Amino acid sequence: MIKVAIIGVGTVGQSVINILQKNSKIIKARAGKEIKVVKGVVKNLTKKRNVNIELTDNIDEVLNDKSIDIVVELMGGVEESFVVVKKALENNKAIVTANKALLAYHRYDLQKLANDLPIGYEASVAGGIPIINALKVGLSANHIVAIKGIMNGTCNYILTKMMNENVEYKDVLKEAQELGYAEADPTFDVGGFDAAHKLLILSSIAYGIDAKPEDILIEGIEDINQDDIEFAKEFGYSIKLLAIAKKYDNVVEQRVHPVLIKNTKMIAKVDGVMNSISIIGDCVGETMYYGPGAGGDATASAVISDLVAIVRAGRRKSPMFGFKNPVKLTDLKLVNKDEIESAYYLRMKTIDKPGVLAKIATILGNNNISIDAFLQKPILHDKQGATLLCSTHICKEKQIIAAIKEIENLQVIKDKVSMIRIDD
Repeated sequence: MIKVAIIGVGTVGQSVINILQKNSKIIKARAGKEIKVVKGVVKNLTKKRNVNIELTDNIDEVLNDKSIDIVVELMGGVEESFVVVKKALENNKAIVTANKALLAYHRYDLQKLANDLPIGYEASVAGGIPIINALKVGLSANHIVAIKGIMNGTCNYILTKMMNENVEYKDVLKEAQELGYAEADPTFDVGGFDAAHKLLILSSIAYGIDAKPEDILIEGIEDINQDDIEFAKEFGYSIKLLAIAKKYDNVVEQRVHPVLIKNTKMIAKVDGVMNSISIIGDCVGETMYYGPGAGGDATASAVISDLVAIVRAGRRKSPMFGFKNPVKLTDLKLVNKDEIESAYYLRMKTIDKPGVLAKIATILGNNNISIDAFLQKPILHDKQGATLLCSTHICKEKQIIAAIKEIENLQVIKDKVSMIRIDD
């Protein structure tokens, strides 16, 4: 029997315990041994939980218990959880974690600490979608050309409702909070940080790059409004928050931001709280993965898949990021944010008078940016105002940023210019 302890018996932890008990026969048949959760660590022992295992609020009871083989870390956070996982590894315990924030900052530290101990982290990205194993094992013959994914269900739910029901961001966010899809403080989700943590994990497997969240471009969905939705519909786009990694030459782009994406693309059709990830390999071409990105049972399914894999292998270490030996992939560099290339969409509130469009077009032209499409609409309750919606052909990030600064300095511009990148 393999003895497991869970640190953090919340929604996911309770699901792990209950699924292991409910499906014990088939899990034992697949793992080769019984997997049993013998203890859970919680902060508040008085809180009622739907489990029938021993609970403690003393974490050292688990970390110092030599009979425990695997520790499942579900406590969340970064530094406190890193200390706990580090001590568990030092005490010869294999690790399974769903903590993307921990891995976003300390994944390479953990890889060094692990030595011959396995670390499973399938549940850290896209909930119930087995994307880690697909990228690490299933696509191991491929150089990964690109990763594009909807990796946050909260953002996808909000954007889907805005597109389909013509409602504003703040109203959908309130509804998402009432339904439990968004936290009381939704910043981590709607600001793009959750998706960024997941992208960093996938990029380590694909490219061997040790980037931190601060190193990559991260933007959220907070500024998107119905003008943007109207433009998207007019020109055959959907708006999605995408996590994107691309390799070309000896550099890799990593970025998370809202994207205008053509409705004909498969990922544009992924609605509601669902997640979907596209991976392009140089041999296989494009493969797509779709499923629930969160939820107790879905995430617990991924946690248990790691437990089964560790038990099957007899706790022998599997390369954390899929590289058995050092490779030249680690020579890849992270592209500077200013050098990212994209097509762009701009939204500008202007004074409605002759010559405005010409001034904006001149500024874009002076920055070597060519215009693809323009749409103008009046501003309600403002007879002298108009909203200009514009899309460009592909240019560099530094060019569009410079142009936006110049446009915002025009006296005819009434507010900050909003920008969304367009998927190529």
